[in-house]
Amino acid sequence: MRSEITRRDALKMTTAALSAASWGRANCCFAGRPPKPIKLGFDNFSIRAMGWKAPQLLDYGAQVGVDSVFFSDLEVFESHDEEYLRGIRKKAESLGLEIQAGTGSVCPTSKSFDPRYGDAEQRLVLLLRVAKALGSSVARCYLGTQTDRAADGGIEGHIAKMVEVLRKVRTRALDSDVKIGVENHAGDMQAWELAGLIEQAGRDFVGATVDSGNAVWALEDPMVNLEILGQYAVTTGLRDAIVWENEDGAMVQWAAIGDGAIDFNAYIGRFAELCPGVTVQLEIISGLTRPYPYLQPGFWKNYPKARASEFAAFIAFARKGKPQPPYSPPAGVERRVAEQQYQRAELEKSIKYCRETLGLGLKS
Repeated sequence: MRSEITRRDALKMTTAALSAASWGRANCCFAGRPPKPIKLGFDNFSIRAMGWKAPQLLDYGAQVGVDSVFFSDLEVFESHDEEYLRGIRKKAESLGLEIQAGTGSVCPTSKSFDPRYGDAEQRLVLLLRVAKALGSSVARCYLGTQTDRAADGGIEGHIAKMVEVLRKVRTRALDSDVKIGVENHAGDMQAWELAGLIEQAGRDFVGATVDSGNAVWALEDPMVNLEILGQYAVTTGLRDAIVWENEDGAMVQWAAIGDGAIDFNAYIGRFAELCPGVTVQLEIISGLTRPYPYLQPGFWKNYPKARASEFAAFIAFARKGKPQPPYSPPAGVERRVAEQQYQRAELEKSIKYCRETLGLGLKS
């Protein structure tokens, strides 16, 4: 079995991605509502400071008028018992809400892996059971973070281990009619690497959770990331992003939809073509800024197979951005309260933009 997609396949995807990215900047894919309705929802991590459990999040979802709520961690549930989960599903159905389910790392060699639910296979088995009980067709998970690229064997060793784990649950996933959606998470994998993982594990039960914000954490133009991963998408975690150059390389910051440099008219237009039936889930994490000193010695040791053409697209994206201050709570407001207010405001601003400007959502 191949350890990665072939160079010929990668070249084809890269060429198509760069072409699509260039086209997207020059042409608006649609004006107003996309040709077919696209469901709109949010990831509970967007308002993590609220500390809400599943029932409260469903009530909030109904309040803001979305179509879906994405429970991206298992801790959001007060129990994993079938009776409790069926009650959550029934509540969602009564509110007209779709549920999607997820968890964290299922790579046993990642620094991010948490053994509280057993080993990696046991964690995936639990996730699949929870997803099925909730009526979720998606079981989101991820490998790790950018720090895993520095391990002995690089990211490829982690990919191999995660593929082993995924294959162990193939029959269970197929029997459950739940597709595992591996996210491009926190700079762990570039899009072509995640595509390779999915191909190795098996496209019949593994797909991608496409994250536009995490694309820039992996030195990618979000349009290029979408072009490569769109064919694999089963769900999403979208936010805006701003990148700007500095003397060491670049700075990256996430933003509410419409406040960054991603051309979301072009993005959603292409998304509609590549990802029919896939829900747009908002994972808004505004104001967080990270440096990428790619002009400094030693930076590229963790990216030995990075593709020059894709990095060139990232540089072009960075040249559109201007320096932005990071988020800091206002003076005189308790930090937790300030974060709660900020996170809700950023999410609700994004929902409004998606609905009114991009034409997303089934509800008026």
